[in-house]
Amino acid sequence: MNSKKVIETIIKSHGPIKQVYWVACGGSLIDLYPAHFMMQSESSTIESGWYTSREFLISTPKKLGQHSLVVMCSHSGNTPESVEAAILAHKAGAAVITLTDCAGSKCDDPRFYTCVYPWGDDVPTLEIPSGISLSLAAELLYAQEGFAKYDAIYNGIHAMDTIVPAAKRKVQQELCEPFASLCAAHPFFYILGSGANFSQTYGFAICSLMEMQWQHCAYIHSGEYFHGPFEATEPGVFYFLQMGSGACRAMDERALAFLQTHTDQLMVLDTLEYGMDAVDPSVRDYLDSVLLYAMNVELRAARGRKLNHSPETRRYMGVETY
Repeated sequence: MNSKKVIETIIKSHGPIKQVYWVACGGSLIDLYPAHFMMQSESSTIESGWYTSREFLISTPKKLGQHSLVVMCSHSGNTPESVEAAILAHKAGAAVITLTDCAGSKCDDPRFYTCVYPWGDDVPTLEIPSGISLSLAAELLYAQEGFAKYDAIYNGIHAMDTIVPAAKRKVQQELCEPFASLCAAHPFFYILGSGANFSQTYGFAICSLMEMQWQHCAYIHSGEYFHGPFEATEPGVFYFLQMGSGACRAMDERALAFLQTHTDQLMVLDTLEYGMDAVDPSVRDYLDSVLLYAMNVELRAARGRKLNHSPETRRYMGVETY
């Protein structure tokens, strides 16, 4: 997708965009969160909302209309509530961009600006949902407000194509086997993260581990850790901390300092140790999640091998009616 051209076309036909809503389910919703986080952090005129598709249908924003942009992602292209959300937004007069891996699916509809993206190993970051959504946000900011970090975010997106392969090799060597062993020893554990990275803290728990590994776990925001959850910290309890490399890192560092003295079962994945020092500090908060997703894929695969549980195995999803 040529994000610049699409945004220019939308502004020309709809006028200035006043609201952007990021709408999807599960892993697709997780991919959109960093762009939403960037819009909230960087825009002085555009509101940003992040909705799971069903909630968008049930509790539709009253501001949804001609000056709204809805970015909807469905990997299969046929997620019922996501397709319904896109149709609802179109009927309300909003511009609708759909992202999908499946050409000819319900998302690939002439009513929408559709991007059919490739999926698999070695696909450039700019061509997958996490990169596409960031580019759309950058172009919208640049077109309507000017965006001082425009070059930095694009340079960072391209840098991820070099950073991620090296980080995969490093995590395979250093963390995969210890993580799998800790999972085998702990039927339940906690995952911490903050900022835009919290999308991957959440996603690692609900998708990679609960869905794909049937692993009991809970996600905690590093900033909220000291507002209740830290009372459950004690020796023998396993914590996995995803440390960011940007401004939000301060929250992770505070959590780390406490965890290091209050549990003996701690694993840390520090993005600064996996290549993020090569990215402009001003945009690291928005790109750490690209790295963390790739690391999470390696870790769940290692857990699956250790416990003989294929990440493709399901007992309910696509099996039962729900």
